Amino acid sequence: MTRAACAVLSLVLVCGVGPTLSAHHSFAAHYDMNKAITVTGAIVEVRLSNPHSWFFLDVKEPDGKVLRWAFEAGTPSGMIRNGYKASELAPGTIVTITGFPARENTQHVGMLRQLTTAAGKTFGTFGPQEGPGAR
Repeated sequence: MTRAACAVLSLVLVCGVGPTLSAHHSFAAHYDMNKAITVTGAIVEVRLSNPHSWFFLDVKEPDGKVLRWAFEAGTPSGMIRNGYKASELAPGTIVTITGFPARENTQHVGMLRQLTTAAGKTFGTFGPQEGPGAR
């Protein structure tokens, strides 16, 4: 009976922890932390999901072409600790995001470090430096 219980418990732990471990990654492996970017556009969608949230915005290029950018951010709880409220950025809200571009430069993807609304409200620092001792 004890061996069977240990086997079941082991299986539950492996199945529950495995996907979490495989989903975690280094920001520096995916983003060029030596190349800062600033992008201004209209919010299309904000996804507050674990392990990291995403901000999607449409950015109008000088030639009039609109590009969809996606910025990976911190955890939902970390973003809330840093002052973000989900109700504050409705679709169409103009924001400026500073961050770091993806190493794969054929995509319009980045890591969000700071988000500022057109009204000047800034939503803290997101990403790998959130939490105690990060500032």
